[in-house]
Amino acid sequence: MAARINNALGTEPVLIPGAGGIFDVAVDGELVFSKSKTGAFPDENQLVTELVAAYGNR
Repeated sequence: MAARINNALGTEPVLIPGAGGIFDVAVDGELVFSKSKTGAFPDENQLVTELVAAYGNR
């Protein structure tokens, strides 16, 4: 997933290890996805689409 994000955005994502099944994705501190809110890991294609949209608004 990190490689797809890098390819789509041209930037290297920062991966921060967490505990307890945490999987959050943020752009410049703004939460784009949270596994704790959805109860599931993100669909990779949808996540990349949302990140491209969020990153483009910066």
